[in-house]
Amino acid sequence: MGRSRTGSGLAEDLLIELDRDAGVPLHRQIETSIRAGIRAGRLRAGASLPPSRTLAAGLGVSRGVVVEAYQQLVAEGYLASRSGGYTQVAASMPPVAAGAGPATPAAHGPGFRVDFGYGRTDVSQFPRAAWLRSVRAVLTATPNDRFAYLDGRGVPELHTALCDYLNRVRGTSAAPGHVVVCGGYGQGIALLIQVLVQHGARRIALEDPSSNDDALVLARAAGLEVVGVPVGPDGVEVGALHRADADAVVLTPSHQWPTGGVLSAPARAEVIRWAKRRGALVIEDDYDAEYRYDRSPVGAMQGLAPDHVVYCGTASKTLAPGLRLGWLVVPARLVGDVAAAKVLADRGSPVIDQLTFADFLARGEFDRHLRRMRPVYRRRRDALLDALRTQLPELRPAGIAAGQHVVAWLPPGLDEAEVVAAAARRGLGIHGVGPYRITGAGPGGLIFGYAILGEAAIAEGVALLAAAVREVRGR
Repeated sequence: MGRSRTGSGLAEDLLIELDRDAGVPLHRQIETSIRAGIRAGRLRAGASLPPSRTLAAGLGVSRGVVVEAYQQLVAEGYLASRSGGYTQVAASMPPVAAGAGPATPAAHGPGFRVDFGYGRTDVSQFPRAAWLRSVRAVLTATPNDRFAYLDGRGVPELHTALCDYLNRVRGTSAAPGHVVVCGGYGQGIALLIQVLVQHGARRIALEDPSSNDDALVLARAAGLEVVGVPVGPDGVEVGALHRADADAVVLTPSHQWPTGGVLSAPARAEVIRWAKRRGALVIEDDYDAEYRYDRSPVGAMQGLAPDHVVYCGTASKTLAPGLRLGWLVVPARLVGDVAAAKVLADRGSPVIDQLTFADFLARGEFDRHLRRMRPVYRRRRDALLDALRTQLPELRPAGIAAGQHVVAWLPPGLDEAEVVAAAARRGLGIHGVGPYRITGAGPGGLIFGYAILGEAAIAEGVALLAAAVREVRGR
């Protein structure tokens, strides 16, 4: 069946090689090998796989390692479990062209050869087997009353699990009674803006540049005046915030979107002083702080002033946006109003999803998933920076080693809009910074989203961009 070697094992009939020095979990290596065999046509539909004990013995691993790999592939639809414990290649697998290799992250967006679109998570890495275990645990053990209507804040199990995680990892000062579960950040910020208006707010400050598809649109639709506060290399300029005369401010202090800076400790303290003096609210969007590659992430601002800061978190960048799971840690005086707004919006988020995520957190699966994904995204980021350094050294990457995107500033004289347009003509999708500026003023820059791109696609994309830059310069 197989043989063991120093640092590796081989299952000859399945062509599974294990490299014990690779730093990749053994069950992941087994999954990858079997998945590749199915896609390449070496393992035909309906073919039986060795029993888990037999394969484990051949590879020199525990049976649990093989079982976990099989379960993941069953959850993905590659394998099917049969009565009697037999595991087979799923009969419904679509035909795959000969020579097809293992899965690689998508390199193409609609109409583009390569797409550096931002804000995307590699959902192909979603931990299906671990999530399925939590779903099963929830459906098996949850009391009946949890499936009835609950209050607008969500299920208590998730409140507790989130507080344990956020206080441990993000340095928050969160209590279960202050958590409101919502349908992602988009709904969370909508609820907060609604409550701000109810409390008489008239003006809201946003970082400039900042995202233009949530707080900006929602605030204007609610009748709030929006004022942009300039962002420097280290985040929002606090002096400009003092002059904004705002009732609330939305910040991304741990990794400013899109420029990538981190708000310094003195600036954070000054923002808190501003909020206390004005009775204003700080809305902290902590959208991707778990992905820091050079050091531990900076703690959340909410821990400095839980009575003046709303913490906003989401599973969209860490797990998958399709889960529509978000959470707010709200000052005590606003919890009731935010929960009431949530009930009015949709009567509460789905209970099974909340309980599943609570179990997923409590079992440590969320931590394990993040530990697995950090080196994946870091390699892609490093590949992007290496390609820019080699092919476009005149561009200046900015921000910290974190997240799933990089901003690079263009040199003077190189028009942002022209570069974006020239890139599109070559089949490259990329966004400029300009459309995300509230005032319209500032240097030209490009936003490189790399989360779903393999290293070869990243290199190809930068080569296309270099050709586009040469075209613009040659005019």
